[in-house]
Amino acid sequence: MIGIIASDGQTSAITEFFQLFKTPWEYYQPHRAYDVVIAPAGRPPIWAPSTRLVIVHGADREGGDPLPLTDTPWEHGSADAKQHLPIYGPSLTLGLPSGYESVVDAAGGPLGVRRTDRGVSTIRLGYDLFEEVRRLLTSGQAPRHAAIPTVDRHISLLRNWMLQADLRVVEIPPSPAGHAFIVCLTHDIDFAGIRQHFLDHSMWGFVYRSTAGAVRDLARRRIGLQRALRMWRALIALPFVYLGWARDFWEPFRWYRGVERGIPATYYVIPFSNRAGERVPGASAYRRAARYEVADLATDLTLLQAEGCEVGVHGLDAWHDAGRGRLERQRVGAVCRGPAAGIRMHWLLGNEGTPAVLEDAGFEYDSCVGFNETIGFRAGTSQVFRPLGTRRLLELPVHIQDGALFFRDRLDLPEHEAWAMCERVIAGVSCHGGVLTIVWHDRSHAPERLWGDFYRALVARLQDGSVWFATAAQAVAWFRVRREAQFERASDGRVRVRAHPEPGLPAIAIRMTTGHGTSMTHTDTIWNGTEIEIDSAA
Repeated sequence: MIGIIASDGQTSAITEFFQLFKTPWEYYQPHRAYDVVIAPAGRPPIWAPSTRLVIVHGADREGGDPLPLTDTPWEHGSADAKQHLPIYGPSLTLGLPSGYESVVDAAGGPLGVRRTDRGVSTIRLGYDLFEEVRRLLTSGQAPRHAAIPTVDRHISLLRNWMLQADLRVVEIPPSPAGHAFIVCLTHDIDFAGIRQHFLDHSMWGFVYRSTAGAVRDLARRRIGLQRALRMWRALIALPFVYLGWARDFWEPFRWYRGVERGIPATYYVIPFSNRAGERVPGASAYRRAARYEVADLATDLTLLQAEGCEVGVHGLDAWHDAGRGRLERQRVGAVCRGPAAGIRMHWLLGNEGTPAVLEDAGFEYDSCVGFNETIGFRAGTSQVFRPLGTRRLLELPVHIQDGALFFRDRLDLPEHEAWAMCERVIAGVSCHGGVLTIVWHDRSHAPERLWGDFYRALVARLQDGSVWFATAAQAVAWFRVRREAQFERASDGRVRVRAHPEPGLPAIAIRMTTGHGTSMTHTDTIWNGTEIEIDSAA
């Protein structure tokens, strides 16, 4: 059991941290026994004889601290023995006197040191762990650190320190039993076809990119001759598409279902046509308006839902107006089978108040937290989390987006470099568990983008049997079951686990980890819905 002494105003961040690191904990009570005590600098605890690990954290100078302390006032990246760990808040570089060892290194010196005396390990961190978590889950992290699942690495560090103190770690891993992680394939439907775009900026943009743009990309070796020929054939066919004599090559649904072959995907559709929305930044805000509305897609959406896919809202004004969010949700629900559970804002618009607005509008989850300019972990985690300040709404973060990889004004990567970036993100999710959310837009498979082969290869890469492919709503529902599980103290060093199953979802596991380094072992108990007790005594 971990006992936490909280600083003022940190209860929400602490609670969410221990929803992500799902292990037994409670707020520190002086007369109870704890294996681990975590306290802010300046408020050292009085721990019981059972305590094996004490962690004191923060950039405040602790009275009587025997370590030399140096302010490190800039944002910087630090590293433990193996992994880069960005620190965003104030921090102190710590001295390393005799008897201490570094556990978190930085260029200017240690940010974390450990001393072990008579079986008790004391770790002093020069940064505030829970303030780092709060910043990441609210403001997000810098794009230059996007590839780093920073919150998940904070969890990994704490777990490793517990194991190195010869403690057993009981937790519920953030992936279903028997699976390495979850994959959500999602599609933002912005166009739904080129036939609706006649003599407008979308059509002329297609013409330009299929002519001058294709020649430019050939010269840059971003495309080959075969891909250029496909663009030119589509350009020649364009008049026949408008006449209804040729298939609309921007139509997305048939192509995606053919590639995904029964994998349940999530489609976010725009509720109203010809509405750009309000408070849209930039001179080209008018381009945010779509030419279709959800009713135009009724037949396709019914077929998608019959195949097990999910339909969500691609919101226009829901991010700043709960009343309009309710209208958008109702509009999609009127065409589909009941109100939509989830939303992703068109252009990923939002601010720190958006989660509370979306919760007020009745959404179960949001899927907006991601980067437009790169790929990776904007909130520093691969897990579904609850935005601070909400009660029930959960956030399904976005990790890989097609436009971020390939648009000229974003990363503008050749495909081999884009693949390497995707592999780094996949490795992060595979290491820590959680969910990998992929966004591939409606027309991205078609001329003139032609990113379909890359998407096909990415889906094939993930179909190795170790992942659970889920709709966004299914992934969120699984995490909700995990979040509602509770650990309680039981007698004789045992921990009681209570949870409530949901039919149709994979099981959760209760994991016991012992040892560390190369001797680390895991024992998983598959939870079947009954109350169980786990022996957590070291």
